[in-house]
Amino acid sequence: QGCTQKYIVKNYFYYYLFKFSAALGEEIFYITFLPFTYWNIDHSVSRRMIIVWSIVMYIGQVSKDILKWPRPLSPPVVKLEMRTNAEYGMPSTHAMAATAISFSFFLATTNQYKYPFELGLVAAFVFSTLVCLSRLYTGMHTVLDVIGGALISAVLLMLLYPAWDTIDHFLLTSPFCPLFSIVVPLVLCYNYPKLDYYRPTRGDTTTILGAAAGATVGFWLNNQYAAPAYTSKSFQPGFPLVASTMVLVLARFFIGILVVLLTRWVMKSAVLGALGYRYQFPIRNLEARRRLEVEVPYKFVTYSSVGFTATVIVPLLHELLGLM
Repeated sequence: QGCTQKYIVKNYFYYYLFKFSAALGEEIFYITFLPFTYWNIDHSVSRRMIIVWSIVMYIGQVSKDILKWPRPLSPPVVKLEMRTNAEYGMPSTHAMAATAISFSFFLATTNQYKYPFELGLVAAFVFSTLVCLSRLYTGMHTVLDVIGGALISAVLLMLLYPAWDTIDHFLLTSPFCPLFSIVVPLVLCYNYPKLDYYRPTRGDTTTILGAAAGATVGFWLNNQYAAPAYTSKSFQPGFPLVASTMVLVLARFFIGILVVLLTRWVMKSAVLGALGYRYQFPIRNLEARRRLEVEVPYKFVTYSSVGFTATVIVPLLHELLGLM
């Protein structure tokens, strides 16, 4: 798993297109697009995407470690990525995430904003298709992995869609929401399927559930003590994009991302330092950081702080700076 085949790029258009498309199913996309939607488009759309994304990704990650289907053999396949090669293949969580995010965004906005239905449907299909094809191009999945991931995500989305309003109402109004949002993901993380040897799926799952937990607590807190969550002062698509609006949108985004990344760095250092002191290991010890009693609290606390910061601290900062 530590070596890779040498290869020669013959078509740079496809190479960069699918390398970029693959990144649309990774943390760099989640940590930019989902907060951007919350800060600049609509709170309810962002809430629905985050809930669907976390549920779909949890089921996908667990399914991998239960089914234990290997990834394509290399050779003959040339693999352009190494980190995800340590995981099993079926289903493709890139395909699941891309399908869930693109179509939940489409379904959440189609009844709220005026734009051609066909355009939204095509955009969602193109986005998910590019990500799915990127997993084949980079050699990380078989066709069956990708189709299976997309179909599982589509079924889950169809099952969740009728309950969207009910789930949303509970998460915004129930006094039990903060406790539910923290305890349930933690129980799922600590009871993740046992692995024959270490794979990054448990850590990635904890990251996703932690971020969703922090964001959900933020949604509830905003609805209880700040502006009602169903009303957004954010930019609404459909109006002319004047220069001042674009400056405002970009200012919100870059300031927000800076605060989010700073939160992640500070919390990661603080939590790892505390756990290192508790369990007596140097924070650079990778093997120690992979232990259950270290990995779960370290990633859960770090990324729940990121989710909370994105939904509570950053909007407060935007308002303080006059960017709302």
